Parts: sequence; C-alpha cells; structure tokens
Amino acid sequence: MNLFFGKKPKVTPKDSIVELRNTLQMLEKRETYLQTKIDNELKIARANATKNRRVALMALRRKKQYEGQIEKISGSRLTIETQVMAIENANVNLETMKAMRAGAEAMKGIHGAMDINKVDQTMEEIREQMEFANEISDVISQPVPFGVEMDEDDLAAELDELEQEELDRKLMETERPTQIGLPSVPDHEPEEEDEEEAELRQLRESMAM
Repeated sequence: MNLFFGKKPKVTPKDSIVELRNTLQMLEKRETYLQTKIDNELKIARANATKNRRVALMALRRKKQYEGQIEKISGSRLTIETQVMAIENANVNLETMKAMRAGAEAMKGIHGAMDINKVDQTMEEIREQMEFANEISDVISQPVPFGVEMDEDDLAAELDELEQEELDRKLMETERPTQIGLPSVPDHEPEEEDEEEAELRQLRESMAM
C-alpha cells in the first residue's frame, strides 16, 4: 500500500492531542444522548408501573442497556483523558530535553574555542597591564618642579624676616609724636561785603521778622 500512497505522514504530539480531544467531545455528546434516553425510559416505566407491567419492564431493560453503554463510555473517556495527559507530559519532557541539548551544544561550542592555559595567560596579562597603569598614574600624579629647587626652611626664614620688618614699621609709627592741629589762618583778608549784597541781606532779615 505504501508503494501507491506513499509514506504515512508523521503524527506529531500536537496532532495526537487534538484528535484525542475531538474523540472526547464525541463521547461526551454520546453520553449526553444516552442519559436523555435513560430519563425517557424511566418516565415510561413509572407511567406504566401500575397500568401496563410489560411495557414498564421493557422500558427498564432499555434503561439498563443505556446505562451499560454509559459505563463503557465513561471508561473510554477516562482512558483517553489519561492518554492526553501522558502525551502532554511526554511532549513537555521532549521540548525540555531539546532545549537542554541545545544549551549544552551552545556551551560546548563556546568552550571549544577556549583553552584554560590561554585563559590563565590572558588573566595574567590583564593583571600586568593593570599594575603598569597604576604605576603610570602614580608617576603622573606627582608634582613637577619648574626648574627651581625650593627649600622649605629658607622660605620659612624669609617669611619670618618679612613679619619682623612689618612689626618694626608699625612700632615706629606708634612711637612718632602726634601734632595737635591748630586752626588755619586765612592767607587773605576777608573781602568787604558788597553794598547790594548787604542790602539784600538786610531785606531777608526784615522779612524773616
């Protein structure tokens, strides 16, 4: 048969789960239908329990048959639901293993390009370069003299001399006698008041009175 129709397509876990769930829906509908039949047969049996015993017994027999079918359907549903759960768990495990395998391959590829000896050598070179950089920073941070060597003791002595000179100058200014200021004598005689100005002054005085 495969010669004429080719290979049977591979069934994926997703396809199997979909098919099983469709079967569950079909069984649920069948169970609902049978439960309706059971309810109807029970009504017939009750209605004919005192009127027609034979009809009531036939209804009860059919009810028993329907109940037997429901029990079988319930067993099938339980089996299918268990199978769906098993497939879902297996699919989760499969996808987990695929992811873990891919991660392992990625790590293998990364580590394949690395050598522990080269790693140690690289780290040693990094430490050497860091030490060299620190030494350069220490040298650069030191102050550079501008061609003149300065002695701190000489500078302190020169500063003491300047302070002593300033104290001597202030002391001499304090001991110098102060001259009492006398009123200055005008160099020229006061000018005589002009007649017009005198008259104007008298007029102002009279108005003030």
